[in-house]
Amino acid sequence: DRERRSSMATPASLLLMSVLGSIGIAAGSVLILGPEDRISLTRGAWLSVLGLIFFVSLFDLLNYVALKPLWVICFAKSIAFFYRLEYLNCVTLAYRTVSAVQALLSCITGSVVCIWSCTRNFLRSSHFMSEAYAWFGAAYFFYDIWSMYRVHSSSTVSNGHGCRLARLKDYLTKQPIIVLHHLFIGSFGFLVIVYLRGGLGDCIFGFVYLMELSTPFVSFRGILSRLKMKSSQLYIMNGLVMLVTFFFCRVVMFPYVCYLYSQLVGLPYLEAVMSLPIGCKIGITVLMLPQLYWFSLMLYGAVRVFCRRDHITKNARLS
Repeated sequence: DRERRSSMATPASLLLMSVLGSIGIAAGSVLILGPEDRISLTRGAWLSVLGLIFFVSLFDLLNYVALKPLWVICFAKSIAFFYRLEYLNCVTLAYRTVSAVQALLSCITGSVVCIWSCTRNFLRSSHFMSEAYAWFGAAYFFYDIWSMYRVHSSSTVSNGHGCRLARLKDYLTKQPIIVLHHLFIGSFGFLVIVYLRGGLGDCIFGFVYLMELSTPFVSFRGILSRLKMKSSQLYIMNGLVMLVTFFFCRVVMFPYVCYLYSQLVGLPYLEAVMSLPIGCKIGITVLMLPQLYWFSLMLYGAVRVFCRRDHITKNARLS
């Protein structure tokens, strides 16, 4: 109840101003730059602050909207009443929606970077968007650790379990891979894009940003699940699109980029991969392993869904 009241405390108008203001100021501060300009430390720190404000404010705004009546749409019915959503469901929907928004911003960045850098010089061309969104988007990974805890905490509170410290321990115990993944991306991944790469490989990082293309479908699956629509055709179709985009954007992407690199340097594939700096090989491995794990879980879930549907269909025919 305390968390519910705190999320409702800030007026929607102030939250909306915070969301629009932070993203607007961030965009305005970088659109004045030339395509190959670098992001200064001061500008980058400012972008990180704006990113944190944007994601946290958007999360709270979506919670507010889901729990408060919307008098201007749906004939004055609230979303929460219409779907009979509990607070846990509203927090989950807000978390999933922010994740999809971040993915959209990441894909826009990746598209701009790939169009600019990959068509010029695979290794040496650079666009300011890759560094700018690294600063802005790094805040998302730390926000997301907090928002996932909010979702987990809401679940345990609704079940009447544990104090805050116990909930935090339970959260870290149940979500170690995703927490470590976010800490790695938000710290080491950020340093690689902004500093350690030395301005090289912008095209490659454009592909890395495009990894997020599958995230909106992952988020939409979670939303449909919360709305108790797992048996719907929409859930099945979204799941198939999610599997395809995840496979190509997160599993196949790294081997494909390594193939492009091998063509550039004129070496056989394995020799080209082995010639990469040790930091690159470690980074690729750390990024790839969670993707393979999550894809296996998705594939297992898809098989279960289709097997269950076949079982239901056969029973219906027999009856």
